[in-house]
Amino acid sequence: MKIISYNVNGIRAAIKKGFLDWLTAASPDVICIQETKAHKEQLDLTLFEEAGYPYHYWFSAQKKGYSSVAILCKQKPNHIEYGTGIESMDFEGRNLRVDFDEVSIMSLYLPSGTNLGRLNFKLNYMDEFQEYINNLKEEIPNLVVCGDYNICHEEIDIHNPKMKGVSGFLPEERTWIGDFIYSGFVDSFRHLNKDVQQFSWWSYRANARANNKGWRLDYAMVSQPLEDKISRAYILPEAKHSDHCPIAVELDI
Repeated sequence: MKIISYNVNGIRAAIKKGFLDWLTAASPDVICIQETKAHKEQLDLTLFEEAGYPYHYWFSAQKKGYSSVAILCKQKPNHIEYGTGIESMDFEGRNLRVDFDEVSIMSLYLPSGTNLGRLNFKLNYMDEFQEYINNLKEEIPNLVVCGDYNICHEEIDIHNPKMKGVSGFLPEERTWIGDFIYSGFVDSFRHLNKDVQQFSWWSYRANARANNKGWRLDYAMVSQPLEDKISRAYILPEAKHSDHCPIAVELDI
């Protein structure tokens, strides 16, 4: 099973940049999309079906043009879970899950902490999400939680490790993602690429992408019962429909 995760920074803008042709060529079994910035009634859904994804699910923020996640599938899931049931998290459309026989896959868009108010929201979200996942793993042990975590875990994951005072690389954020992994997950990319420095997000400023001054903010976290099933995990920087690029994990299931 090939799973891709991609923060598209606006699905309508990404489509104009060739996203659907790229999707057809990449041909994942499941693609988790973050920051669609759209409600499904604003989209021509037949475009996704024509690209080979007859099963598509959308969980949007109450505010139009903001946040929102989606999952596109080639095969029909057994169940779709919209949100977490936690109101303080769900109004921004940040979590969507599809359940198959052998694995459940979540598209996650963790908040950024660009100012103090949003940082506090992010930290609270992180705490609530960890508790939610702890409970979910009891019910569904085979989980892949992929998406934009808006956090670099280690110094190798950021082009300038001196940026310790910036949200996304704050000590408390790095501790949280380390604890999240310790709670029963495998960072699939780092699991198979111990010393490789690759990024999944670049600022639009200062020609950052051309100079590869990036951050690895996107992860496919695989629950420990599936660790031995991870066959490949990689980043796709050649896809340029967004300020992020896609990441992928392949599981032998």
